[in-house]
Amino acid sequence: MRILLAEDEKALSRAILKILKKNNYSADAVYDGEAALFYLETGNYDAAVLDIMMPKMDGITVLRRIREKGNQVPILMLTAKSEIEDRVTGLDSGANDYLTKPFDSRELLARIRSMTRGRTGAGAKLTAGNITLDRSTFELSSPGGSVRLTNKEYQVMEYLMMNPHRILSPEMFMEKIWGFDSEAEINVVWVYISYLRKKLNALHADIQIKSSRNAGYSLENLDD
Repeated sequence: MRILLAEDEKALSRAILKILKKNNYSADAVYDGEAALFYLETGNYDAAVLDIMMPKMDGITVLRRIREKGNQVPILMLTAKSEIEDRVTGLDSGANDYLTKPFDSRELLARIRSMTRGRTGAGAKLTAGNITLDRSTFELSSPGGSVRLTNKEYQVMEYLMMNPHRILSPEMFMEKIWGFDSEAEINVVWVYISYLRKKLNALHADIQIKSSRNAGYSLENLDD
């Protein structure tokens, strides 16, 4: 799952990024409202966390412009203010939720999970064939055992399991998981696909990650 974080306090931004990445989210960080608007208009995000008070353009304005364009990406607003009027303005402008600074990391993660649950249609676990991906423990399991995935392994597997039988190009993986600012080469996608194939084989999975020449990868039944 890919998240845009727009927070101009760089120390706080680094701390939030660390929390998100530790919990297997892919995240891009920007530090002003104009950049936030550009990234949301051009990127493929599952959610956004926007600070209200940002330079160049405030978070409420970013929110309103995104909603005016029909973009319904779930948005959590961050604010140092706790007045009812600020929360009402944000919610009326299309925010999905509100969080007042300072906040506990567990509450931040819970609110992100809550506002994205309906959008993805997924709960705590994803299942394909005899394989289950536990989103709370990051474990991939079958009746024969389980293995804990690394951050990027988890994100690649989650993307595949959320799009079964759909061919996903390497470029789609790069955009969704590594993001705009990544310096990773595109062949890193193949590397993680290879890791996951070995783990599926070790778990005696009845599904496979299938390659389609010059197109990409898809999650298919083993007999397909």
